[in-house]
Amino acid sequence: MAKISDNELNAVTRRIVTVYNHFLLPIGSGSNSGLTRGSIGLCNASMDDSYHRIHGEVASHEVEWKTACDEYGKEFTDIIYEKAIGEGIAKITINRPERRNAFRPQTIKELIRAFNDARDDSSIGVIILTGKGTKAFCSGGDQALRKADGYADFENFGRLNVLDLQVQIRRLPKPVIAMVAGYAVGGGHVLHMVCDLTIAADNAIFGQTGPKVGSFDAGYGSSIMSRLEVGGNATLIFYGTEEGNEGKTAYVERRRPNFSKFSRRP
Repeated sequence: MAKISDNELNAVTRRIVTVYNHFLLPIGSGSNSGLTRGSIGLCNASMDDSYHRIHGEVASHEVEWKTACDEYGKEFTDIIYEKAIGEGIAKITINRPERRNAFRPQTIKELIRAFNDARDDSSIGVIILTGKGTKAFCSGGDQALRKADGYADFENFGRLNVLDLQVQIRRLPKPVIAMVAGYAVGGGHVLHMVCDLTIAADNAIFGQTGPKVGSFDAGYGSSIMSRLEVGGNATLIFYGTEEGNEGKTAYVERRRPNFSKFSRRP
């Protein structure tokens, strides 16, 4: 592999100088050429990325996505796992639009395996989590599969390891960005909260459905929501009151929210 050119090295140095404490300069040459070590772990640096193209240093072109398989070379069924060639981006898409991207034990198992691969792949620096289509990011657990003993699929995938997935995302050494269109409710709402950043479409709807069906999220969801949503917002989201919609509308219309039209609840 050719060594990085002086011009490329200077361009990289200028852009990372403000975060120098988090990065080391490119390590050597040969198989390690262009390899940088930072707070997100090992990642192969590339001059042919979107940042450099936006700033006119590389000719613009369409991003090429390549579908990735599992560790056995087989295609996933409940998710779509893709990698952007030369961009350092992995995208994981929940692929159950006919069920509003609700997850089942198999879905969770595949998500865990895909996140493991993205974590260990040195060419990946950031991970996108999204849902197929525009109607739902994820609607939580698939109620059609729920039985008296929960979502367990003992014959094939065992129990629903959703808590393991949530902890895995929170502990990933690479940033995870949720791209939310449509509903992100219940377990799907928790999935976006455990990500490092959420980009929401205009039709994004967030909420917890537990209280409406006599259920309480005793897992990761309630604890992390109470830390992310301050000032009582977590309570509003959890109980699904109309104040949440008023806040969203006020933000879009660039005005103060009018909560006086809602009755006070103990």
